[in-house]
Amino acid sequence: MRVSIYCVGRLRQGPEHDLIANYLTRFDRTGRAFGLTLGDVLEVEDKKNQGITAEGNLLRRVLPKSSVIWALDERGETLSSPEFATGLGQLRDRGTSDLALIIGGADGIDPSLCNEAARSISFGRMVWPHMLVRVMLSEQLYRAASILAGTPYHRV
Repeated sequence: MRVSIYCVGRLRQGPEHDLIANYLTRFDRTGRAFGLTLGDVLEVEDKKNQGITAEGNLLRRVLPKSSVIWALDERGETLSSPEFATGLGQLRDRGTSDLALIIGGADGIDPSLCNEAARSISFGRMVWPHMLVRVMLSEQLYRAASILAGTPYHRV
């Protein structure tokens, strides 16, 4: 299953960029043996500052039509790392070919796009800057692949 990340906003060079690249490389290496591969990491930007609806439309344009969508949203369900890994494994085992993980901009994800998602996930009740959400998502993808592989990276 190809796992892709679609985000609002551009990530510039710096520590977040380096962490994301590191964790996504680890995810791709670990996950390949277990049917998980890194797909696209695409960024969209509302250069006209038209708001959350325009951002949602930009995301819709780049999302593959056949992909299952999981939205990263502060109002979503809070999962443990093993639960997140199990969710990825279940999608893979059902034959899902593409999973699109979407991260909104500073104001979140357009509610109508969030409603189209098969699942909405939160990294806790606190609000996180969307750039840090990318880092945390990248790490959790690697952790999920490690859990599915049975490696000691994730300790219970």
